[in-house]
Amino acid sequence: MLWLDSRDADFESRFARLVDARRESDEDVRGDVAAILRDVRAEGDAEVIELTRRFDRHELDDGDESWWFGPDAFRRAYDALETDLRDALDLAATRIRAYHEAQLPEDRDYTDDAGVRLGAKWRAVDAAGIYVPGGRAAYPSSLLMNAIPAKVAGVERIVAVSPTPRGQINPLVLAAAHIAGLDRLWRIGGAQAIAALAYGTQRIARVDVITGPGNAWVAEAKRQLYGVVGIDMVAGPSEILVIADGENDPDWIAADLLSQAEHDPSSQSILITDDAAFARRVEDRVTVQSSMLSTRKVAQESWNAHGTIIVVDHLDEAVPLADRLAAEHVELAVADPEPMMDRLRHAGSVFLGRMTPEAVGDYVAGPNHVLPTGRRARFASGLSVLDFMKRTSFLSVGDNGLDAIGPAGIALAHAEGLPAHARSIELRMGK
Repeated sequence: MLWLDSRDADFESRFARLVDARRESDEDVRGDVAAILRDVRAEGDAEVIELTRRFDRHELDDGDESWWFGPDAFRRAYDALETDLRDALDLAATRIRAYHEAQLPEDRDYTDDAGVRLGAKWRAVDAAGIYVPGGRAAYPSSLLMNAIPAKVAGVERIVAVSPTPRGQINPLVLAAAHIAGLDRLWRIGGAQAIAALAYGTQRIARVDVITGPGNAWVAEAKRQLYGVVGIDMVAGPSEILVIADGENDPDWIAADLLSQAEHDPSSQSILITDDAAFARRVEDRVTVQSSMLSTRKVAQESWNAHGTIIVVDHLDEAVPLADRLAAEHVELAVADPEPMMDRLRHAGSVFLGRMTPEAVGDYVAGPNHVLPTGRRARFASGLSVLDFMKRTSFLSVGDNGLDAIGPAGIALAHAEGLPAHARSIELRMGK
């Protein structure tokens, strides 16, 4: 675990190394993924069958049931849930849907002072691919967070994929598919699933956009296929930054840090505080709490390798540091978080006040939990309905409009050495 103090002479150099450190795929992963993409594109279903057998120990045969789950299986899983779990998933879906419905953009259509009609229309993509992790853990929440915005956007065909190691899948994922209104969930995962979605196979029709979190191979496959399809982002290991003063309960803050550490050994949890004694208490509680977790091996490995505590003279120093870290999740565990929120520029999602743990955002708050990692919050945003839509601009000039703006277009076309461009305007103006 890394301990930094802003008063130390070497603080800047050590903090810069923290900011620049990468916890993502290496060259070996890139090469392996490139080979998988190439082979699936060439061989289609046959290569998907082979890779699923090798990596998931699941046999895809001629029967549909080995390839996908459908509405009947979704409904059975939903009906079999205990009431509290079913209610929890329903509540999460309702809140996610309401939040994303408010994101729907409006078309524009107006005529300007030159008499030119201008505007833009928003339309959903034809087909979206949703990746649902299914290896280290099962995430029904991720299915809801990806499928519901696609539905709200108006996507007509949503293709969900999730690995089923040894043929097994968490029934909560199937129940979430029922709530989201999916027609089919394909039993494939990894880079081969991303390739199948992007290129299409004999069984799986290609899609236009692929979203959803996954391991290093999934993230790298999305990165390499960007341009063949649209993607939400290249997601790396999860991360949390907690900015907290000494008035917090150290147990609460320790639990918040561990909530991300337990995701993956490469996850990162960072605390910034102006109280060194409080920081020591949090560190102690992390040790105690992690030892009691069923996920303790992963959580402790993450904390020991990537956990960081930063002590500053005053919490005013925290926001510039947070902006450089551009973390996926940022908790502002202070009495009055609003001034700090107003200054903060770079974060995937922000959690305001002592009573707002990041974990509530993972499930039931409403905003999307698919967020930029690896310092990408400097230029990227969380998943939204806009990831499943595209905007088409339009214009209508007419005689008066062309008279008003055509000469400038002709002048610029000649200046760029493109006479056919100029001629296409000139001919109409002459008429």
